[in-house]
Amino acid sequence: MNQQEFCAASGIGLLYLVRMLGLFMVLPVLPVSALEITGATPFLLGLAIGIYGLSQAALQIPLGLLSDRIGRKQVIGLGLGLFIAGSLIAGFAENIHVLILGRFMQGCGAIASSLLALLSDLTRVDQRAKAMALVGIAIAGSFGLSLILGPLISSYIGLSGIFFLTAALGLLGLVILLLFIATPQVRSINLDTKVQKNLIGVVIGNQGLWRLNLSIFVSHYLLVSLFMVLPVLFLNTGRIEFADHSLYYLALLGISFIGMLPFMWLSDRLTDVRVLLVLVVSLALIACWIMGSFAGYWWVLFAALLFFIAFNLLEVVLPAQVSRQSEAGARGTAMGVYTTSQFLGIFAGGALGGWILSFSDYNTLLSVNVGLIVVWLCVCLSFPSTSPNAARTIPLGEMSYLDANQRVEALLSLDGVIDAVIIEEEQVAYLKVDESVFIEESVSKWARPEESTK
Repeated sequence: MNQQEFCAASGIGLLYLVRMLGLFMVLPVLPVSALEITGATPFLLGLAIGIYGLSQAALQIPLGLLSDRIGRKQVIGLGLGLFIAGSLIAGFAENIHVLILGRFMQGCGAIASSLLALLSDLTRVDQRAKAMALVGIAIAGSFGLSLILGPLISSYIGLSGIFFLTAALGLLGLVILLLFIATPQVRSINLDTKVQKNLIGVVIGNQGLWRLNLSIFVSHYLLVSLFMVLPVLFLNTGRIEFADHSLYYLALLGISFIGMLPFMWLSDRLTDVRVLLVLVVSLALIACWIMGSFAGYWWVLFAALLFFIAFNLLEVVLPAQVSRQSEAGARGTAMGVYTTSQFLGIFAGGALGGWILSFSDYNTLLSVNVGLIVVWLCVCLSFPSTSPNAARTIPLGEMSYLDANQRVEALLSLDGVIDAVIIEEEQVAYLKVDESVFIEESVSKWARPEESTK
């Protein structure tokens, strides 16, 4: 990558980090901060935790489409402004209803798809995989960092202090956007990030993709609903003070990454993703069952560890499967629907979890979660048999003597190429290939193989 591409990838990664920290730092804090908030009930607390998912789900695709019309940086700046305003409203909130409004406005800064589109505009086709890897590191680290920093910061400056710090991070994001990220002169057409309205219905009806969308919905529902009880379970052990929660989350997340390794090793050797999904969902099932059945110190920690292993694995496995199941040139649309499902799961976890806790206790919520996971497990077992499909983005190279239809026919004639879509303006082909048959070198007469991205 050249200097502009590295600065763009680093800056956009930092914007993701700023946004994710602001949204997730309160996750382990709000359930134990009820006494600080006037008018708080379990349902309203759950709504405050999850409401940003509703506004994110509603606005993510529309704001992405708006950025195609008026510009990426304009939409990202607008989103950061809404995020800062929401953080300030939540910080100054004197009752739960104003806090909910602030969280809703935080979610209105739905800039994820615009950030990815900006990254595409500022990087060459052959450098996008490297740029996405840098952004991916920021996204992956932001969740764990949020769980660690949330309780730590709250113990010093309280819940309102977290929101004021979030607003300051939003301002830092604006500075990064305006001073360190270039303004693209031409907007690219990258179908790996772009949502195509005419394909949304096709993606929703895809037999493989709807199961993946359901899986990400349930996993994030479980994440938020479990965090409505996990901090309380920690306190109920009698051995974990709130000020020490950060240390426990740090240890659990660190051990969970080690616990993921055998499953990642297994995933590289499985030809059918159903086996891995069933194993991971079973871990989540065992974790919820233990939380609802045992209250001892070691049992709670063991259950939390199992859940973190399952959740982190799903965060790796599910997006990869969306890419494999998508048709050529439809990955951006598929990921748009997938992330919308993710945010709806966050909203459902807060709203439904809070509603259950408003008339019952955490054992009822955990029992409901166990039942939901059993249904999810059945869906995973019904997953259609998967072939080793994958996506490829290929610079077209020297094919100027062929028209678009001839180019598509030439690419489809290669062994293992299932589908192909060409974007003339970008001189790029999007392929869906069968990895068991496809040979990378076979495209060498049409493209520069060293520039291929996976």
